[in-house]
Amino acid sequence: MNTHIGIIGGSGIYEIDGLDSAGWHSVDSPWGTPSDHILTGHLDGVKMSFLPRHGRGHVHAPSDVPYRANIDALKRLGVTDVISVSACGSFREDMVPGDFVIVDQFIDRTFARPKSFFGSGCVAHVGFAHPTCPRLSTACASSARAAGVTVHEGGTYLAMEGPQFSTLAESRLYRDQWGADVIGMTNMPEAKLAREAELCYASVAMVTDYDCWHPDHDEVDVAQVIATLTGNGDKAKRMVAGLPGLLGTKRAPCPHGCDRALDMAIMTAPDKRDPALLDKLDAIAGRVL
Repeated sequence: MNTHIGIIGGSGIYEIDGLDSAGWHSVDSPWGTPSDHILTGHLDGVKMSFLPRHGRGHVHAPSDVPYRANIDALKRLGVTDVISVSACGSFREDMVPGDFVIVDQFIDRTFARPKSFFGSGCVAHVGFAHPTCPRLSTACASSARAAGVTVHEGGTYLAMEGPQFSTLAESRLYRDQWGADVIGMTNMPEAKLAREAELCYASVAMVTDYDCWHPDHDEVDVAQVIATLTGNGDKAKRMVAGLPGLLGTKRAPCPHGCDRALDMAIMTAPDKRDPALLDKLDAIAGRVL
């Protein structure tokens, strides 16, 4: 199998520079219309696809992002490794605006989004104790450091529904009692869906602010966030540029089993499965159905 890197760009990242034979393409999905067309091309000989999570021009709010369509579209294109790049607030003094956090755990507080490709007619339960791929996360950390970014390896991402920022009470709860390190609005259910699609997934959280717990930064200021986003976007593009050299053109099976997540996951007996749902699952679960 050849490596095909999929980049999902968050706030402030709406394109990727330097792709050979690049072009924006529409991808049809039975799960709806993806956030935008997908930019495909090659970078240093490795195929790469880029999808702006919020759409070019930032038209999708966090709760309205078509997460299932996005992951399904990337899977249909043959993507093997998904790297999520997103803005976040920091709960830690040492995770300062401009730093990157390589997330390895999540607390999901979202409630208004479809969170699975499966359901009545084809029930499946995937393991999610370790929601990101260590191999892919290590590559992101190495590439970001080589690009001159301050990187924190490991961190818990609190996914909130939004679109409003936290109250002070919530911010203190997430930081002091729940042990979260960063907060954002978009990595859930994205990470869960990537696991169901048997895609390796890494989350690069780019710190823009201190949420509102910090006594010297007691309120999130959108102007400040946007200013930091600009610098983070440039860093993210440098990080992406280094990934082909680290991941290579040829891809072995994931040593952590991300690409085999459905091996023992489907519970519904074959004669009880809904044909209409199976048709929609052709890209996501065709390997095991």
